[in-house]
Amino acid sequence: MSDERMPAAAPAAASAPSSPAPGAPIADEPLDPTILASEVVYRGRVWDVRNDVVEYGDGSITRHYVDHPGASAIVALDDDDRVLLIQQYRHPIRHRDWEVPAGLLDVDGESPLQTAQRELAEEVDLVAAEWEPLVSIFTTPGGNDEVVHLFLARGLSPAGQVHAREDEEADIRIEWVPLADAVAGVLAGRLRNGILAVGVLAAAERLRSGRAEAVGS
Repeated sequence: MSDERMPAAAPAAASAPSSPAPGAPIADEPLDPTILASEVVYRGRVWDVRNDVVEYGDGSITRHYVDHPGASAIVALDDDDRVLLIQQYRHPIRHRDWEVPAGLLDVDGESPLQTAQRELAEEVDLVAAEWEPLVSIFTTPGGNDEVVHLFLARGLSPAGQVHAREDEEADIRIEWVPLADAVAGVLAGRLRNGILAVGVLAAAERLRSGRAEAVGS
């Protein structure tokens, strides 16, 4: 099955990695190599598998990866700095793991923030008055192109309606956990969901730095 996704104009071949300028913060480096061929080799219900042949160095490499729409995730904190966690079954890992609310960027024209707002209402029947971007992450850069945008949500209140849920979402368990306990669970290896881990650690640092600034001002 073919689904060509070729660049309009072929950019230059990938060059050797460059070192950051002295004193510059370390950062991921975008690279736009020449795509010699690209096709969907498996079309799934939620996402597809794509095969790319890429010009790299003095030759070419062939890579299969999951072609992912991306997602938004929410670290929702109440007035007592408890974080909302949900537990649901994830078949690939055969676990009911603890997560933060999240959802795919699968609605045309919807921004990551709008997706986060929609998912908070649909998954846990809440709305938030305050939204802040936390971090954006590549979840599995060796196997998919997914980017997850995490947001901090505060000023929580019940949504106007309760949403129906099915499949794995039908028996979601919801817990309000002190943020410090969630961080401790991540560091102890009891909570292993990557998005949850990044989200609660980033939220804890956001709160710590905010309080430090308030003390210093």
